[in-house]
Amino acid sequence: MHDPRPLRIIHCFRSPIGGIFRHVRDLAEAHAKQGHQVGIICDSTTGGSYEDALFDEIRPFLALGLVRLPIRRSIGPTDLAALWSSYKEIRSLQPDILHGHGAKGGALARIIGSALRVNRYCVARLYSPHGGSLHYDKATLSGKTVFFLERLQEHLTDAIVFVCDFERRTYEAKVGKPRPRSELIYNGIDDRDFETVHARPDAVDFLYIGMLRDLKGPDLFIDAFAQTERIIGRPLAAMMIGDGPQRQEYEQMMLERGLGRRIAMLPAMKARDAFAFTRNVVVPSRAESMPYIVLEALAARKPVIASRVGGIPEVLGTQSAALAAPDDAQALAGVMTAAMTEPGWSIRVMPDADAFKAAFSTSTMAGSIMRLYRQLVPEQAAKRAPAANRS
Repeated sequence: MHDPRPLRIIHCFRSPIGGIFRHVRDLAEAHAKQGHQVGIICDSTTGGSYEDALFDEIRPFLALGLVRLPIRRSIGPTDLAALWSSYKEIRSLQPDILHGHGAKGGALARIIGSALRVNRYCVARLYSPHGGSLHYDKATLSGKTVFFLERLQEHLTDAIVFVCDFERRTYEAKVGKPRPRSELIYNGIDDRDFETVHARPDAVDFLYIGMLRDLKGPDLFIDAFAQTERIIGRPLAAMMIGDGPQRQEYEQMMLERGLGRRIAMLPAMKARDAFAFTRNVVVPSRAESMPYIVLEALAARKPVIASRVGGIPEVLGTQSAALAAPDDAQALAGVMTAAMTEPGWSIRVMPDADAFKAAFSTSTMAGSIMRLYRQLVPEQAAKRAPAANRS
């Protein structure tokens, strides 16, 4: 029998930046509009004015509120304080669903959800890795420790949600075949984002937008841009938009290569605002799961040049000419050169618009996740009933 009762949903994650933050915001808005009550628990030490503005936008959809407290990236004694504070907040909100995103968010949701279950409170515990801990090397001590903890927490998990097949295959290779239920549900973006963003008259040739740290490949972007100029034989223009711990390193790198005048740098802004500045979007990441920037750029009808990592080939197509070998500035420059010199290149590499929207829209994502929530909540109620009868 269908249960029409609105669900009480809390999303737990550490860092309110990047793809995880976008994912949670989209889910919160979509499910709130369906009549469900949603809340967020995340770190208070990460982010700045840009992220504060994004919280202000999503706040009207958070009937269960927004709780921010210190949650460090590394494992340490402060995790106990974060766990206890989160437990008190979550217990008072009486959620039906605890959905953890990323390693720290997943630990909070599953440990706290299990503690509530010990007290005979019914709550479903879900985990979405979003890459995160899966980037560790299985051969290292730190990797072995992280993957052991991932395996251990499966006993506290009702469902694992993977955002791309690459993530699922990586989990199976590094952690093992999931013991709890697992689902593949692609990231999606809102219908309002499926509108073409036209380039300004002074648009640059290439745009990098994202976190300024080596994992995302800004240094590869700078090197590839310089090589593309040399191949084509004339000056080009580029832009880097974002914030991060290595910003000064990349600024120095551009100066050393004499690119300071041809690569502009701007602070973080909304992707659709950034797309107007460029003709091509470059995603040179060394590792990814399912990056939102690829989905946002394609929805805005911007050609995407990307590293062949993570779930990106699942979006662009495994044989796409827009894909370059990872961690290879020369290969990336080859694709960037093709984008500038081959007639009709952008038309050839763009996926079919209708098929893309059907697979990667927020409505598809939110609907699939809500069906999973609904399936898990009755299961938990059934498990709670015998315990309640014994009391």
